[in-house]
Amino acid sequence: MAAADELIAGVVEQRRVWEAALAEQGLTVPTHPLLERTLPGVWEASDYVAKSCIRYPDILPQLLASGRLEAACASGEPERLLAAELEGVTDDRSLAAVLRRFRHRELVRIIWRDIAALAGLEETLEDLSALADACVGHSLRLLHGWLTAELGTPRDAAGAEQYLVVLGMGKLGARELNLSSDIDLIFAYTGVGQTDGRRPLTNEQFFVRLAQRLIQALDTNRADGFVFRVDARLRPFGDVGPLAMSFGAMEDYYQSQAREWERYALIKARVVAGDPAAGERLMAMLRPFVYRRYLDFGAIESLRDMKRMIDKELKRKGLADNIKLGPGGIREIEFIGQTFQLIRGGRDPELQLSAIQPVLQRLGEKDLLPAQTAQGLGAAYRYLRRVENRLQAWQDRQTHALPEDAVGRLRLARTMGCTDWEGFCGVLEEHRRRVQAEFDRVFAAPHAEEEPRDRPFATLWSGSADDGHYLEQLAQAGFKDAGTVLRRLRTLRDAALRKGLGRRGNDRMARLIPLVLHLAAGTHDPDLVLERVLRVLESVLSRTAYLAMLIEHPIILSQLAQLAGMSPWFTDRIVHHPLLLDELLDPRRLYAPLRRADLEAELDSLLAPLADDDLEQQMERLRQFAQGNILRVAAADLTDVIPLMIVSDYLTEIAEVAVSRVLALASDHLQARHGRPGGIAGEGSGLLVLGYGKLGGLELGYGSDLDLVFLHGSDRVNAETRGNRPIANDQFYLRLGQRMIHIITTRTPSGQLYAVDMRLRPDGDKGMLVRSLKSFASYQTREAWTWEHQALVRARPVAGDRVLAERFGQVRREVLCREREPKQLRLDVRAMRERMRKNLDRTRNGWFDLKQGHGGIADIEFMVQYLVLRWAARYPALADWTDNIRLLETLARCDLLPGTAAADLTGAYKALRAAYHRSALQEQPTRIPDNRLVGPREQVRAWWRELMED
Repeated sequence: MAAADELIAGVVEQRRVWEAALAEQGLTVPTHPLLERTLPGVWEASDYVAKSCIRYPDILPQLLASGRLEAACASGEPERLLAAELEGVTDDRSLAAVLRRFRHRELVRIIWRDIAALAGLEETLEDLSALADACVGHSLRLLHGWLTAELGTPRDAAGAEQYLVVLGMGKLGARELNLSSDIDLIFAYTGVGQTDGRRPLTNEQFFVRLAQRLIQALDTNRADGFVFRVDARLRPFGDVGPLAMSFGAMEDYYQSQAREWERYALIKARVVAGDPAAGERLMAMLRPFVYRRYLDFGAIESLRDMKRMIDKELKRKGLADNIKLGPGGIREIEFIGQTFQLIRGGRDPELQLSAIQPVLQRLGEKDLLPAQTAQGLGAAYRYLRRVENRLQAWQDRQTHALPEDAVGRLRLARTMGCTDWEGFCGVLEEHRRRVQAEFDRVFAAPHAEEEPRDRPFATLWSGSADDGHYLEQLAQAGFKDAGTVLRRLRTLRDAALRKGLGRRGNDRMARLIPLVLHLAAGTHDPDLVLERVLRVLESVLSRTAYLAMLIEHPIILSQLAQLAGMSPWFTDRIVHHPLLLDELLDPRRLYAPLRRADLEAELDSLLAPLADDDLEQQMERLRQFAQGNILRVAAADLTDVIPLMIVSDYLTEIAEVAVSRVLALASDHLQARHGRPGGIAGEGSGLLVLGYGKLGGLELGYGSDLDLVFLHGSDRVNAETRGNRPIANDQFYLRLGQRMIHIITTRTPSGQLYAVDMRLRPDGDKGMLVRSLKSFASYQTREAWTWEHQALVRARPVAGDRVLAERFGQVRREVLCREREPKQLRLDVRAMRERMRKNLDRTRNGWFDLKQGHGGIADIEFMVQYLVLRWAARYPALADWTDNIRLLETLARCDLLPGTAAADLTGAYKALRAAYHRSALQEQPTRIPDNRLVGPREQVRAWWRELMED
């Protein structure tokens, strides 16, 4: 008999037997168009459905009469239906019977809709997962009640009742359960304690018994089948570990003893039953173990090893065609997606997803995978999962092997929409080929192409040859002092041994050192570059995930070597903050610093996943944001991607975005406690942050302090906040200013956000930290010294209330545009400049102080400030700007500078600031040899004599 005829004959016979079974129970054959249209195809594809309908003749009539076979399952429907059927159940035996009957009916419905194309793959997987959730959840609820009646209620040390938390792992956790899947469960409870029964048990004993009874209810294969096969081997310590474990013990295990593959497993973990509040705490506790706060490229190596072991086992068992574990199978797609999750999920919470299809979509959206590749993997995943379900629907068996008999092959081909086996295989192999190609690309062992050229240094880390051999190799490569280089490498290796690097870390260093030597040898100063790069390696020796990152992405080492040769600033920053290595991963991003809108969007994404009250992590993320973006500016600066005058614009915008967010965080915290200040001018918090000096003048450099002044809009006496815990407005703003300074200046593991100088506020260090705008205006009008008006020239709002910013602008303009006696003004400005020079000028011994020396940056700034204060009453446009370049342009446009003064001073200012920036990046004192920039300095001195001296 031909395979097609055999399939048809089988369905005809099963229908005859089913109709007889209906008649035996006094039921009539249902007449329904859906039944006639879909039954032949469904029963041909699923012997399990046909036999279930024969064994339980009422299942199909019930499903048709209720409309549940035609309609998608409503949210929570399986849980409600099972709850109704479990009413009155009082023992384990009855529970097991109801669960199995319920499972058969629901599985018939789900398989029927799947094969008849009434449901898409996502609906099928969701329905199967909801079915498992309902069975586990209701069983646990009943069994917990029965067991507490027998043994007493488990309680913690404080007497609070304890409940079991059940984690669903794997496909159940991701809500991707297939038709005949095991369910992987982990059992946990909140804390130690004991039951309050006549013979107390420890909580562990109680919950182990509860877990055992739950597994028995679900897993035992009786005459009426099973509910779900349960696998509890993913728990801590596997089979040898306790079946249920306290949260504290689990935390200890995952922090100190868990293996790398357990991170992979926990990506899909989800609380499926038990105490939901305790479950949330457990998931929050596990998340840092799964998602590291740095880019963790060690995940690639671990998953590569895991896949290698799977391939070896499949080959041993002759299962290379396994559609789940074989080449191009489901597991490879999951590995691709979850590798990116493990690497980047700690830094990008949008990747902290359990289901693989949304992960692939997100990877395409974020350009971590090409969009076409992500779409292709998604299509392959859906096809392979449909094949998996068709294989398992046949006899409710957990199989991933393609059939070998002609009838089975034709059955599978037809249920997948193909007319023959060859057509099906062509589609299947195209999907698997695409998956395997992408898997091989992602998991390809790195550096294979570089081994020949690195071979001269291949054994240097292990030291298996004599020193003379290595000295000759180093000298031939271009290192000037081969002996010093070799001693430095030995010192690094000794440090690695002292830190207990371990086999894996040592292997990574053995692979890295030849590559580092090769890259350094190709630079203009190999010895210097090598020393700087080795300092970075030394700083991350105990954090081997960074070593894995460098191996997997040698572009990082390449960028590091290039930039290290230009500036020690880079390597010093990375030594102190290794997270900055992440910024070197993508050269397109590294050399393209962000402007304000993109900076704000990046900071939003960094802070969004954090709890509102997690100030510690908010401060960490703020520092990482600022450091990463400053690093990008410096990279673009050194490589001449952006001009000098734009460098300060970028650095200033980074600071402004950071300060604005600090104000928002501090204000939200205080307003949540005390409410918004009442009776204030303006909007929001009513606070205005002024930037003075370099920040105000849009001239920040690398490592610049922030000169800040805080003003508020509260003028009413005895005004209070409008909250549950009101305080005086003055007190609110004092606390707000203090909290902002705390957030900005406190040293965290990532260092300071910025150093802050508040001495330019009215009355300096003795003055109020925050004062009203009205008080500030009065001070500036009546009490301020000339030097404070000079400082006001460079003052501008950088964060806070827009209404107050406008009012401050009016105050500033009124003060700057006052008539002043020119001679006295010049004397005051000159006296302040001499006092500053006397205290701060470090020009000596053949070195010139770029800022404070005669003819330096400060001389230009003081001349500009004098001219603004001298002429602003007649030329109000001079009050429009705070930066020296545009003020010089305005002075020239108003014809207030003689001859070539404007051009000379502008050129000198740019040249001196360029040298100042370069000194900062070279981590040198901001001084230059006395024979450098002589022309510009002399021009500044000449114009100082012309404009400022009698």
